[in-house]
Amino acid sequence: MEKFIPFEKLSKKKQRELMAKRRGNWGGLNPVTRKPENPKAYNRKKARKWTDDSMTGPSYFVA
Repeated sequence: MEKFIPFEKLSKKKQRELMAKRRGNWGGLNPVTRKPENPKAYNRKKARKWTDDSMTGPSYFVA
């Protein structure tokens, strides 16, 4: 039976081994793709779509 040693008193190498053992995997899930979009960030696609929509639509102005 191994003697109990507090986590803080273990060597850095042993601490890393224990932390790696405790951590699970994401099971094929990529956490980066689960992040919501930043609403304050500038979105080039949205800006371009807005300019394209106004130019390609039918014009109803009759002179």
